[in-house]
Amino acid sequence: MSPTRFVLISRWRLHCPAPQVWALLTHLEGWPQWWPHVREVNIIKRSLPGQTGTHAQLTWQTALGYQLTIDALNTRTERHPDGHGEIEGQSNGDLRGHGLWLIDPVSPDVVDVTYRYQVELTRPWMRRFAPVLRGLFAWNHFTVMRAGAIGMARRLRCEVSEIANWRGGTA
Repeated sequence: MSPTRFVLISRWRLHCPAPQVWALLTHLEGWPQWWPHVREVNIIKRSLPGQTGTHAQLTWQTALGYQLTIDALNTRTERHPDGHGEIEGQSNGDLRGHGLWLIDPVSPDVVDVTYRYQVELTRPWMRRFAPVLRGLFAWNHFTVMRAGAIGMARRLRCEVSEIANWRGGTA
């Protein structure tokens, strides 16, 4: 088991229609307007709406105060007529991994949003201290995700009634 690899899962329950969540998540350059830890988004290559291949560089300010730069490449996008959706991608840069957003309508006005990130630390100092700071790195991720849930709810003018996080074994 490697202390530099994580499986991190967050789920948010939002009281709004699934298409609103989809629109916000797929508009990457708008993330800094509602997600307080996203400092900058640079679109390197844009694909047509609903297609894969969008490549972006995101700069994050973590809850612990350091910045991370991540190159994200969208590898799969599926949106179903019933409101269910999946957005999948690969990341490189300060974190290397595989992320998956799931949008699951519970009712016409309630949606569960789940993010699963299978990630490996790449910065040398993070890798060196991972055995000691593993719990703190997970706390940092979940704090950033919580702020995203609250920011999304505020942006969509809805309520977030549940935020849950899980840390799995190593990837």
